[in-house]
Amino acid sequence: MTNTFVAVAYDDMYTAQEVRLRLLRMQKEYLIDLEDAVVAVRDEQGKVKLHQIHNMTAAGAVSGSFWGLLIGLIFMNPLLGLAAGAAGGALSGALTDIGIDDNFMKHLAAELKPGASVLFVLVKHFTPDKVMAELEGTGGRLLKTSLSHEDEAALQAVLDAVKPSTASLEKLG
Repeated sequence: MTNTFVAVAYDDMYTAQEVRLRLLRMQKEYLIDLEDAVVAVRDEQGKVKLHQIHNMTAAGAVSGSFWGLLIGLIFMNPLLGLAAGAAGGALSGALTDIGIDDNFMKHLAAELKPGASVLFVLVKHFTPDKVMAELEGTGGRLLKTSLSHEDEAALQAVLDAVKPSTASLEKLG
């Protein structure tokens, strides 16, 4: 089974975060299985900032602290072992890149206008009808995908769809 990659650009700095929160909620409901979901924001000065869901530096520091403390206990200097382990773990975590390539995301986001954002998603598995219904009307334009042309067009149509407001539904009823 291959992963599905999607990059969606938004004209503001917040919608990509909101859509990612929806995806993370759907993951808790077992409707989607995300390998990675990163928001890249290009600020007003043109600088690109990546907002990852996996903080490998922190995870590496915690793991390194444990092993450093253990080794420090063996050699009768637990504080030195703890500090060295945390530093080594943080360094290895910072050098570890899982999911979508950071340089690729920064390069693509740098092409956006300042104040815009991109949601990069790498999906292992999803329930298409339920996920598409949740994404309906969120806006954005597809930049890159690994989808077929037909599936890409269908996803763009879902993003572009306008959900009827409750006020207009009351007028119909």
